[in-house]
Amino acid sequence: MELSALDYGFMIVFFVLVLGIGLFVSKKASASTSEYFLSGRTMPWWLLGLSMVATTFSTDTPNLVTDIVRNYGVSGNWSWMCFLLTGMLTVFIYAKLWRKSGVNTDLEFYELRYGGKMASFLRKFRAIYLGVFFNIITMSAVTLAAIKIGGIMLGLHPWQTVVGASVVTVTFSALGGFKGVVYTDFLLFFVAMAGAIGAAYYLINLPEVGGIQNLMNNEVVQGKLNILPELNDKKAIITILIIPLAVQWWSSWYPGSEPGGGGYIAQRMLAAKNEKHAIGATFFYNIMHYAIRPWPWILVALASLVVFPDVASISEAFPDVPSNKLGHDLAYSAMLTKLPSGLLGVVMTSLVAAYMSTISTQLNWGASYMVYDFYKQLINPEASEKMLVTVGRISTVVLMALSALLALTMQNAIQIFDMLVLFGAGTGLIFILRWFWWRINAWTEITAMFASILMTIILKITPVGPYLFDSEAGIFPNWFEIPFVVIVVTIIWILATFLTPPEPMEVLYSFYQKIQPGGPGWSKVVNQAKSENVEIEETSEKGQVLKGLVAMSLGCALIFSIMFATGYWIYGHTDSALIFTGLAFISGFLLFKTWKRMNGIVL
Repeated sequence: MELSALDYGFMIVFFVLVLGIGLFVSKKASASTSEYFLSGRTMPWWLLGLSMVATTFSTDTPNLVTDIVRNYGVSGNWSWMCFLLTGMLTVFIYAKLWRKSGVNTDLEFYELRYGGKMASFLRKFRAIYLGVFFNIITMSAVTLAAIKIGGIMLGLHPWQTVVGASVVTVTFSALGGFKGVVYTDFLLFFVAMAGAIGAAYYLINLPEVGGIQNLMNNEVVQGKLNILPELNDKKAIITILIIPLAVQWWSSWYPGSEPGGGGYIAQRMLAAKNEKHAIGATFFYNIMHYAIRPWPWILVALASLVVFPDVASISEAFPDVPSNKLGHDLAYSAMLTKLPSGLLGVVMTSLVAAYMSTISTQLNWGASYMVYDFYKQLINPEASEKMLVTVGRISTVVLMALSALLALTMQNAIQIFDMLVLFGAGTGLIFILRWFWWRINAWTEITAMFASILMTIILKITPVGPYLFDSEAGIFPNWFEIPFVVIVVTIIWILATFLTPPEPMEVLYSFYQKIQPGGPGWSKVVNQAKSENVEIEETSEKGQVLKGLVAMSLGCALIFSIMFATGYWIYGHTDSALIFTGLAFISGFLLFKTWKRMNGIVL
């Protein structure tokens, strides 16, 4: 496939703009670590919200959605859409708490909430575990998608794609820091959305697809259209709907959807002007991420079933693609090869934009852990601001190189998604409770983390996994794998919590006084403080958790209603579309009223 001069023109202009932004903000970014990693905590909600959307608008996401739709239908996306509950919990409860904490990274929270050597160890270990290990896996998944796009659309060898994609991204990321990332995300968002929508519109109108109505009526596609699983398909109901909504969303740590907030989402909340802007940014992100943005990808995935009904047809059309890179996720890239000149350039630019946005965020976030939570804590506590920024830039380059090398060994996106979900299974409840239950301690998190790692290794690498969960020979059904890990890990960390001493009261007093979490989980600490004549409670904060839970429920109803309404309008199911549009207006109105009552916290 050959790009025209117009296509290359779009891409060249885009690269120049992105590098220009990085150079423009590089001087200010070098002033301090606060500027390099948090942009001086001055960011408005709309810019941070767009940045969150752009960051998760990755090259691997349309591939993942395509893989899911082709294998399990549209309803299969509940495996990740369930994380909306986590997102809404972050919006209405945790965004405010994170902003009030005043930490530089979410890992610094450990030495605010816990005390002693275990808190220090936990902070340093998580810096490596998340900032390096998890971060590299996530970036390698994104780079794997870039490899597949480069191979299908441009005929590039994997190493050529990796080198080309990495150099520009790591350059502007290292130069511009967080401000460079957020400013370029503003541009990347609009480019990526234009490319995704333009590609979907053109591809569903291909002669072999025949437009939206013919697509909906195609017998290959009809079995994949349901937004909810068929009620008579018990296995799908359990694996696609019940497990994600009942267990997965609160029990699993997943990048970008951490229970209680965390990672690069927390980084953006910490960079906000104030609590209101932190809330506004995360709310906007969740609306776009779950209700609107997936539909262009879903439409392309459905159309791909008509053009490339199986993996063999993809392999036949693109014989030069290595066998270890073949999979249903390639169908998205395969469909893009049918775009005309001009639009192809826009879409290619949008894919480059999506890649750069995600990778630049991951790099800056991971480098912040290396600087604040590892290097400064363990290696050089007296390091100057200039030295810390230099370490941040070096970390950025190293993380990019490691993720690129790992990407060359991987095969498909859904494998990586499943692995990451399982690695975090059983730990999510701790990240929710640690703000609201005084008895959670550092040993709770350490035990849960290692138990989750060990369980994943046992089930995925040793013969124990197939012995327990193989569809034919296993003791348990396949869908029970995540609940099994959650149950085992939860039992382990609960035992560890009560078998180890609680955090010192002075640490708990300090945390409560600063954050004001409220709730019955802190009543013992509040009562003991009163008995010692220590003032730690402010009455103005009471009732916030209950109001936040009500707002969370209404927020979920609003966004899921928009998601269903959008889908049914696209399908041409007018009656269902009108019903869900009405539900969206009702839940939105109730949410607005609830939000106004939350101590004047309005967008």
